[in-house]
Amino acid sequence: MPEEGVPLSPSKDLLTTPEIVLLSSLFVSQGVTKIRLTGGEPTVRRDIVSLMQQIGALRRHGLKELCLTTNGLSLHRKLDDMVEAGLTGVNLSLDTLDPWQFQIMTRRKGFDAVQKSIDKILELNRHGAGIKLKINCVVMRGVNDREIMSFVEMTRDTDVEVRFIEYMPFDGNKWSQNKMFSYTEMLDLIREKHPSLQRVGGHKNDTSKTWHIPGFVGKLGFITSMTHNFCGTCNRLRITSDGNLKVCLFGNDEVSLRDVLRELNNGDPIDEGAFEALKQLSSQGPSLLQADDGPASLVNENELLNIIGMAVKRKKEKHAGLGDLEHMKNRPMILIASQPRPFSTATCLLKQPRGSPSQPPQQLTHVSDSGTARMVSISEKAVTARVATAACKVRFSTDTAIKLIKENGMKKGDVLGVARVAGIMASKRTPDLIPLCHPISISHVAVDLEVDVGGNSIEVKATVTCDGKTGVEMEALTAASTAALTIYDMCKAVDKAMIIDGLRVILKDGGKSGRWEMQ
Repeated sequence: MPEEGVPLSPSKDLLTTPEIVLLSSLFVSQGVTKIRLTGGEPTVRRDIVSLMQQIGALRRHGLKELCLTTNGLSLHRKLDDMVEAGLTGVNLSLDTLDPWQFQIMTRRKGFDAVQKSIDKILELNRHGAGIKLKINCVVMRGVNDREIMSFVEMTRDTDVEVRFIEYMPFDGNKWSQNKMFSYTEMLDLIREKHPSLQRVGGHKNDTSKTWHIPGFVGKLGFITSMTHNFCGTCNRLRITSDGNLKVCLFGNDEVSLRDVLRELNNGDPIDEGAFEALKQLSSQGPSLLQADDGPASLVNENELLNIIGMAVKRKKEKHAGLGDLEHMKNRPMILIASQPRPFSTATCLLKQPRGSPSQPPQQLTHVSDSGTARMVSISEKAVTARVATAACKVRFSTDTAIKLIKENGMKKGDVLGVARVAGIMASKRTPDLIPLCHPISISHVAVDLEVDVGGNSIEVKATVTCDGKTGVEMEALTAASTAALTIYDMCKAVDKAMIIDGLRVILKDGGKSGRWEMQ
């Protein structure tokens, strides 16, 4: 939860319990065997047990696992009923084993309640409940990295999987790359004390890499979203509380299933009363709800499946990486989405899939009908979150300059540091350099310089973000080209045959045309 909190969604925007059950039934009918209730915090729902009972009833139609991700604060009070409803697994989010640190990190007391929930699960398992317990710990350098070995020690005598998660960027969590403690660093730290640590084979669709210390009862897992993405084998789909389908946690693409579902009820939420009324109508005439002996289904089932299928097919082989991901607009983890939603109906989705920009105009926008230059008016455009990344490469004729840069041996000083600052400064002066470019309020500029020693080159990438009425492609191009020119200027004394090439936009997002990415 960001320190400033989050705006609360109106109740009518959230999925009702019948809507959650209907969507669950739809997915189970298509072969989904595992459903996980996450949050926010799912245990704060007043009807969480009833909801789990209704979803748990889908076991006779093919559901095998019903899981919960929770902070564990109130879990112990509801566990017995949840197990009876069909609960098979609990992922418990816990970033510290220190009660005082817990209070600082969560801004509330409650460590004892979480420990009580853990003890309750272990007690139920001793009586045959068979709940898979996983403890999720987000590791942050300088915050809780010193507790890694304490978490490892939990697995010595307890049948639990402790999963260490690389710190990930979401709006509101003040992400910084320096705060991230990588998978390889964690492994190295654990191996110092447990050199026999060994990898455990898992399922091809696992999102975590599992390890085990011989002689220990439990296991260790690592979720490596930032340094070793697993998108190519990930088979998870996520539905947000307001009914959006999200095929990747790190993507900002979403499609609304809620709006299509509510077409059955003239666009209104399907609450318990509406659900019963629809069932009554289905018994009197053409069926809106089709239950028979299978799970409840819908007459617009094919429409929903088409939307889901199109979204899944657009899923990228991998999400953005370091240098890009932290600058992409995304909801805080507790909300997971962005506003406004681009697709509220199936018709809109089919007309223009997200990720496929609208058809480009057939004439130059900065040239009038008479052929004179003009500035494009943006007065009617909406303010949206926008991002653009541009790239180019500086190629050296010998390895001399690269060696000096690595050794910081250039007479003019730190080449990469100066180039980075130059790129940032230049992006803010873009409208002074490009005559018809609009002045905009830039939110963030990142200039990344990657030295390729073997290729005698430096890859330059510049990412610019803003909330505005026009895109930031020109600002990104200006930043990348100026950073490259600065490298040229600082290195020309030792290499006059340098080449700067490949300047292009590789990503833009936001505005009417949506997302575009160079393949």
